[in-house]
Amino acid sequence: MDGFDTATGGFLQWGAGACLIRRARSAKTRFMASLRFHRALHALDAERAHHAAIAALGRWGALGAPFAGAMPRLPTRVAGIDFPNPVGLAAGLDKDARAVAGLFALGFGAVEVGTLTPLPQPGNPKPRLFRLAEDRAVINRMGFNNGGQAAGIARAAAADRRGGVLGINVGANNDAADRVADYVAGVAAAAPVADYVTINVSSPNTPGLRDLQEGPALADLLARCAAAKSATPLFLKVAPDLTPAQIDGIARAAIDRGVDALIVGNTTISRPPLASRHAGEIGGLSGAPLRSLAAERLRDFRVATGGAVPLVAVGGIDSGVEAYARLRAGASLVQVYSALVYEGPGLARRIVHELAALMARDGATSVSEVVGR
Repeated sequence: MDGFDTATGGFLQWGAGACLIRRARSAKTRFMASLRFHRALHALDAERAHHAAIAALGRWGALGAPFAGAMPRLPTRVAGIDFPNPVGLAAGLDKDARAVAGLFALGFGAVEVGTLTPLPQPGNPKPRLFRLAEDRAVINRMGFNNGGQAAGIARAAAADRRGGVLGINVGANNDAADRVADYVAGVAAAAPVADYVTINVSSPNTPGLRDLQEGPALADLLARCAAAKSATPLFLKVAPDLTPAQIDGIARAAIDRGVDALIVGNTTISRPPLASRHAGEIGGLSGAPLRSLAAERLRDFRVATGGAVPLVAVGGIDSGVEAYARLRAGASLVQVYSALVYEGPGLARRIVHELAALMARDGATSVSEVVGR
């Protein structure tokens, strides 16, 4: 999700307005305050709202995230990492690691920052981010806009992780003469700080980037990045727009090169029927319309890997019921992002609580018991 920097509905209530809302005496007062912040955020241009939300979350986190509550617990171990719960935030919301503590305070067991490139770059021309409210979806063509790895990784290193897992997602500069070298540099820089590093070769918004997902190019990329990661787990993020042969090739390369997990997947360039006036915009589509394709691709990779590589499910996950279905289909972890636009900042905690209830209903005592069952 090339970082789809989307405006997440209600985030301001966890930043500038968090204390006022949480301290409101009645449920009705809290609801009305939340609704006002939600409407104010959505009244802004999507990208401006995103920057406002990140700034507010950053301020809230810097204050210690008052009234946030404890991290919701549903522990699981994946790729040698202990996650407090299996619900993560996908890369793209906090590209430059400016609001890590605030995002963990929302209840995410993992927060993935980035995509960070070796050098700062502005990304694609604006407008480049579009809410599709009628479809509960987002289209973005951001283009890896970020302030560069040096600044982003330094902020990540200083951030309060609140007991959560921090991933750093790395990419290549658009004008790089050697894109693989950019990935190697990113992995080497991020590995000492991150709990895991993600190689993002699946954004549809950097021309030619997805070519690195297959054949000798992928094998070379994985071999060189593996040599640069030291002991830090290495994740690979892939696109949903893949043929069966490409899926099999990625699965084989991931197994052969010791990739620690596959994130399945990024935004799609396909277009199911959409109702929004922005339906024709160019870029990656995410949100509810991606759900069916994302779930299908997860099943494909489960079969292709034979369960030999942990899978992280992304795309159209907006409830504990959907997250549970992805776990049962073979995912070890899930990530959310665009659902936050429409569900609000309580989403992570709600999904964790719903997962716990579903597991209890089925007699499962650990997340690992559910995976692929």
